[in-house]
Amino acid sequence: MKIISVVGARPNFMKIAPFIKAIDDYNLRVSNHNSQISHLLCHTGQHYDDSMSKAFFEQLDIPEADVNLGIGSGTHAQQVGQTMIEFEKVLRKEKPDWVIVVGDVNATLACSVTAKKEWIKCCHIEAGLRSGDMTMPEEINRIVTDRVCDLLLTPDKMAVENLKTEGAADNRIKFVGNIMIDTLEQNRDRAAGLDINHILRENLFTTGSVFNHVKEDEYAVMTLHRPSNVDNKEILTQIVNFICGEVTDKLSLIWAIHPRTVKRLTEFDLFEKVIKNKKVILTSPIGYLEMLRLNMNCKIMLTDSGGLQEECTVLGTPCLTLRWNTERPITLREFGGASVLVGNNIERIRSEFNYTLDLRRNPVRPELWDGHTAQRCLEGILERSL
Repeated sequence: MKIISVVGARPNFMKIAPFIKAIDDYNLRVSNHNSQISHLLCHTGQHYDDSMSKAFFEQLDIPEADVNLGIGSGTHAQQVGQTMIEFEKVLRKEKPDWVIVVGDVNATLACSVTAKKEWIKCCHIEAGLRSGDMTMPEEINRIVTDRVCDLLLTPDKMAVENLKTEGAADNRIKFVGNIMIDTLEQNRDRAAGLDINHILRENLFTTGSVFNHVKEDEYAVMTLHRPSNVDNKEILTQIVNFICGEVTDKLSLIWAIHPRTVKRLTEFDLFEKVIKNKKVILTSPIGYLEMLRLNMNCKIMLTDSGGLQEECTVLGTPCLTLRWNTERPITLREFGGASVLVGNNIERIRSEFNYTLDLRRNPVRPELWDGHTAQRCLEGILERSL
């Protein structure tokens, strides 16, 4: 059997790494060479940054991509269209039995649709997640991908119910757990061995910057990149004023800053205020292990990232999610998780921040978030291949 797995952006790397390992483990167990799985990794290059992508591949022990489509940046239509054109060539040459897509980026949509037009079976890992917000490009990607895929592997039972509500047949759905947690568990010990202040020194956003050393459980971490938070001057100004005037009054703040956010801070004349605050530690985007280490001992996480919501739940890190909705409701406190939705309303952020400061870590492990999801994913594919 031949499988092509697709990654398009960094969030996909953490999801595909354990799946590739599951295939390698399966091939070691199978004595008959003809029964082994032939696997190819296709990187569409949707968000390709050589230094960061290389770091993630090396840290997570992902083999170098067999195919890189080199799509690069562009509008949603450009990325989807170019990916379909180039991926079609790969499929016609390689003729795989299965295409595996993960997550909700443009590559996920483009490659699933292309596979089905070529009459190739397609599997979606992390199927069934829904935010209910059709203004999010990722929501459209999720819905279309799940509609066309033959096998829908879900991270939680809420996702299963979403798919059933949309009319997906039971035999297309398999509840397998969260593959991101496989990556977390496989790398927890390695991350724990890293020194926090060494991470900060090595990844300071501005060379030569000076920072006060941080102590475990006495710092917050923030990531911010979504247009709803950074593209509006009034909203971003309020967030900057809050972190510089209130968050850093109580904690140091480590801000792993996204290029889009840097551009907006500069454009809105806010960058100077941020760098003048001695308790704001700006870093460049950092590797998976480094962010995992920071998450392990931070007092509070402020983020608009879906993946960090999931990691905070398992690690027990109190999390303020700077969004009005989430496709991962199982991570919310009301469902037993560590996160609370605060949007970008400063009054709500302030209230939840002050409340959250008094919370203790409370690690939670939703059903099947046990580090063995990748094996169940592969088993599901093999079952459907009989």
